[in-house]
Amino acid sequence: MTHFDVVVIGAGSAGEWIWSELPGRSVAVVAAGRVGGECPFVACMPSKALLRSAHVRRLAAEAHLYGAVAAPLGLGDPQAAYAASAVRRDKISEQRDDSRNAADLAAAGAMLYRGLGRIGGPGLVLVDRAGGGSTELTCEDIVIATGSRPSAAQIPGLDQVPTWTSDAALSSEELPGRMVVLGGGPVGCELAQIYASFGTEVTLVQSMPHLLAPEEPFLGQILAGVLASQGVDVRLGTEAAAARRSGTGAFVELSDGTEVRCDRVLVAAGRTPSVEDIGLDSLGIVPSSDGLDTDATCRVVGTRHVWAAGDVTGVAPFTHTANYQGRVLVANLRGEAATADYAAIPRLVYTDPPVAAVGLTRAAAESAGIEVATAGMDLAETARASADGTSIGRLQLVADTVRGVLVGAAAIGPGCDEWIGEAVLAIRAEIPIVLLADVIHGFPTYSEIYEPPLRALAAKLA
Repeated sequence: MTHFDVVVIGAGSAGEWIWSELPGRSVAVVAAGRVGGECPFVACMPSKALLRSAHVRRLAAEAHLYGAVAAPLGLGDPQAAYAASAVRRDKISEQRDDSRNAADLAAAGAMLYRGLGRIGGPGLVLVDRAGGGSTELTCEDIVIATGSRPSAAQIPGLDQVPTWTSDAALSSEELPGRMVVLGGGPVGCELAQIYASFGTEVTLVQSMPHLLAPEEPFLGQILAGVLASQGVDVRLGTEAAAARRSGTGAFVELSDGTEVRCDRVLVAAGRTPSVEDIGLDSLGIVPSSDGLDTDATCRVVGTRHVWAAGDVTGVAPFTHTANYQGRVLVANLRGEAATADYAAIPRLVYTDPPVAAVGLTRAAAESAGIEVATAGMDLAETARASADGTSIGRLQLVADTVRGVLVGAAAIGPGCDEWIGEAVLAIRAEIPIVLLADVIHGFPTYSEIYEPPLRALAAKLA
């Protein structure tokens, strides 16, 4: 039995902040998967690499519209192009090899234990090794950073047909001829666009009336139009009722009575916090359906020496959330007073154009009893959009008229994943709208889209 100051169960982004920022403390990290988590290897980085390849492919097809070439370019064999993009993807994700991350962990002075970690009681973590046997670790503090797993889709017959999770899709070199994507959230939309850009016949099935259901409706409506223009068959307000195998492929029966043939079914039905079989019952911890309940210090509610960060908390399933919680958590482990504020976590979808949101939607603000005013602007009204030859995009701002500050923002358009940062800062710092309305933006930039809505809101407040 070996004793540590801190044992971290999980080796993703949140854990990295902890093992690298506790000099002088003994830290053990229990990794059931890769050191670094899913983001570098089968999620964030490989998906962004493929999205970039798909974007460049579409730009090449449109080069003649911008005077870059005299005539439309032939894009060649899509299978060969996808194979090349997969090679680039795998290089960026380091061939899904975590040895460099493991070396960094060791260099930080932490001890790595590979295996399944489960809590055996207060200050006790058991590591079930893959090859058999178990190791007992004792500690002062336990950090749970077990992340999340793809949610299963309960559809009759689905287990009998060729399916992918997003992790499998982002690790494969296969380019299916036809694909059904189940789920119109961020992952489903990104992957639908990737495969359609390389010639796959994609049917995107979304049970809600619009894509990106929790966000402002206009975001999903605009994105659905973009995907449709790129060849994606977007089916809204419907869901998969059953699936059956057909040769090497499948037929998917939809609730509207239609049937779609495909080579692969990609299940993008969201993610579920990984709280099963990690020994929570040994401490009397009962997770909610959203994950582990934590307080503002990232301590698990009802405990003194158990902490949690990342997707397992259910706060917001983004790597940047996990990084933020890791920073807050490690500050508290060092004895500093740090609390998390989740009012301004950016929510991003890296389609082309990207989608970005922060804070509250109008509906959520009204439900919270806030006296709301909104203002917006289409990106086509900016000079930069005219120069770039784009007409797709919009920004909408949500204001609290009593306090005179922004509480929400939603955008779609080129670069909005970057220029949403202005709204993130405004909401986090509660900058008065009258001050925001006096900010000067460079000309011609997309960020000028903030000026008319902010002036409109300032006028309403006056």
